[in-house]
This record gives sequence, structure tokens and C-alpha cells, in this order.
Amino acid sequence: MKRIVLYLLSVFALVFAGVPTAAAAAGDGDPPFAERYRAVQHGGFARAANAVITCGTTASEGAPDCARAQDGETARSGQYVMAYIDTDSDANTYNSSSAELRIPAGARVTYARLYWSANLRVGELKPSADNGRVLIAEPGGRYKELLADSPVQEHDTGAALVFSASADVTDLVRSSRSGSWTVGQINTAGGHSPEGGWGGWTLVAAYEHPDEPLRELVLWDGLGAVGQGRELSLAADGLDIPAGADGRLGLVAGGGDRGVDGDQVTVRVPGGPTVALGDAANPTGDVLNGTVSDLGDPRTARTPAYVHTLGYDADVLDLSHALRDGADGLGIGFGGGRDGYHVGAVFLQAAVRP
Repeated sequence: MKRIVLYLLSVFALVFAGVPTAAAAAGDGDPPFAERYRAVQHGGFARAANAVITCGTTASEGAPDCARAQDGETARSGQYVMAYIDTDSDANTYNSSSAELRIPAGARVTYARLYWSANLRVGELKPSADNGRVLIAEPGGRYKELLADSPVQEHDTGAALVFSASADVTDLVRSSRSGSWTVGQINTAGGHSPEGGWGGWTLVAAYEHPDEPLRELVLWDGLGAVGQGRELSLAADGLDIPAGADGRLGLVAGGGDRGVDGDQVTVRVPGGPTVALGDAANPTGDVLNGTVSDLGDPRTARTPAYVHTLGYDADVLDLSHALRDGADGLGIGFGGGRDGYHVGAVFLQAAVRP
């Protein structure tokens, strides 16, 4: 039977060192990751994402001005007084942003989920009561209240209070399909602190289409703290990926700082070398660098389309080069080095044998 086992490890090499594949577990008080959705079908994943907070005035000497930081210059959210993004025309919302979800024509959405997360402890200190509530508007539609349908997860580092929440939106996405989606009222703290403020949302949709390759699709979620000696590892076995197959790995995370190196995303097939993932927008030694990117392009279709989100990552990385010899299993590792961040969701798609 195919199965996915997910657990936090202090040493990534243990993934393939005979560790028993027991139930998912977390360490040091972190909420556990868990498999949310899995399917083998002709199709793939589509994703839309954006931040809801950005730099305002400069708070640290030597930091680039906000416009230059948004356009990609090296900077950290802790160098600015962070201000809300609010692109809608609703005077009752204090933050909002939009992004395009692209579902291929003729495809059927089989599952969709919205994720939202933020740091609540910046210059402001936001209470947690509103963590599980956001507003969402489908293309051409009006806001609808959306409540988290799983326990909202929090992690308190002392310097930051991070939460992650999510809800099933399959029916809404299935009926609305492609176009620009807007999400607002994410419980996000603005102002200034050395840790920095961040917040954003990601919509992940699995779809099937008869003209696309047969693929294994897996979606996990939780709240995993990475950095300062902590790593997050996922292990998938029972795969049937042929040599030369295409594959992509998506991630949703917050708190990564551009220019603070050491954070890596790695993959490994059993018996093979560990391969560091990266692209033009996400260097292999600084993957969690405040980007919403698709295969190296940080200027995805969204409003606003800042190259640098200053702390929110929703990236789709190519892992085909790691699958050149095929795979019957896959280990995925998140390392922090000097950088610290929180992973909220991970999704994998890879072509499999018919």
C-alpha cells in the first residue's frame, strides 16, 4: 500500500536509515504535519498566492528604500515599519490582495484549500481570536466569510507569534475556476520589530484533465518551525516515478529573510545524493527569501506583484533534475541555517507510470 509518512527529524539522513515508518509526529511542541490530500490522476496542482503586508517607512539605517526592497533588493522586514496592503474597494477591510489562479480549460477541480498565516507580534500585538477567519472573493464575486475547518495552529518563539490556518474551498473553486481571487482581513500585525512582520495567503487546487500526464499529487500541511538547529523532513514511499519524469514541489512559508543564507530545500531518492532545489528567484542557499514565484519567475499574476514580499514565500520549484533516474520514494528536507521560518504547507506533483 502506498503511504506517506511525515515527521520532524534533527538529522535528515535518518529518512532513509531504517527509521520505522510510524504515525506522523512533531518535536519540541510543534503541531504535527499531516497529509491533507493525495491522488493519482491525470492532472496537477494550480496555485495562487500573495502577501497582505509590506514595507512602509525605513526603520534601520542602511536599508534600501521601500520601493527598491519591493523590487527585489536585499532587505529584511525587520528593517521597516510594516504597513498593510489593501487593494480592494471595501472600506471595511484593512488588508487585502489578489492573485490569479490558472486552471486549464476543460479540467475538473478535485480538491482546493486556502491557507493563510501571519506574525501577530510586531509593533502591534494582535489577539489570536480572529486567526481562523478571513474574507475570500472569487473572480467577479463578492467577499464571503471563510472560517478555518481545522484547528488553527500557533507557534510562539518569544520574538514572534506565528499562526497558520486553512479551509476547504473545493466547491467554490470548482464552480468559479480560473481568474483573479481576492483574500482580505487576515489577522496580521503591522509596525516595527527586529523580527519583522509578515502575512499572506495561498490557494492550492488539484485538478484532473485527460490530456495531462498521470501524476502523483500529495498535499501536506501543519506548522513546522525551521532554523536554529531545527529541520523539517518529509518522506514519501510507494512511488512509481520513471526515469526522466517531470516533477514540482510547492511550498508555503513565512518569516524567511532575504540575504540571510543557510536556508535550503533538499530532495533525495533512496540510495541517491541529496539535491538542493533552487532557481533564478530562489538561490539554493537562500530559498526562503520572500518570493511568490513559479519555476524561477517572481512576477506572477497578482496585485500587487512585488518581487520581494518581505517575509512571505509561496514558491513552486522544479525537481525534475532530482528524478532523472526515477524514484520509488522521496525525502524532502527543509533546513534553516542562520535563517528561521515557519512552513505551513507543502505540495508535490510528479509523473508516474500508467
